[in-house]
Amino acid sequence: MSSIKIKLKEKDVQQIKEIASSFGNKPGELINVLHKTQGVFGYLPAEVQEVVAREMNVSVAKVYGVVTFYSFFTMIPKGRYPISICTGTACYVRGAEKVLDEFKKELGIKVGESTPDGKFSLTCLRCVGACGLSPVVTVGTKTFGRVSPDKVKDILKEFD
Repeated sequence: MSSIKIKLKEKDVQQIKEIASSFGNKPGELINVLHKTQGVFGYLPAEVQEVVAREMNVSVAKVYGVVTFYSFFTMIPKGRYPISICTGTACYVRGAEKVLDEFKKELGIKVGESTPDGKFSLTCLRCVGACGLSPVVTVGTKTFGRVSPDKVKDILKEFD
């Protein structure tokens, strides 16, 4: 994955400062601050993490550690329609990897990337909690069950 360099505007920095301040700038509130910040920016690039670290009085390494540990956080922008393929045991056994390969082929991207038009991004997750419908794919807030590679094109067409 290539690192995306962004330049934060002063209003962006101010917004991060306000979020940190709303949680009392307490290091114990780091996850809450990151969650709210990602809600505003859509992702947490290095430049945003640096401001959060400064405002929360913690190291950038600690912020980075939290961001990379929890799968909810992302350092790359998500597409308008984020696609997640469940690779938990039930989904994996029932062919999730072939479904994932088909999405990669159709979209021309790898896991963790977004399409050049910003429409789709592709990730894997551990369990959706719908094992009886495996393999399961989510696109945005919509869930698709019993997905096979030949259904991938039809799923993508729903979001044209």
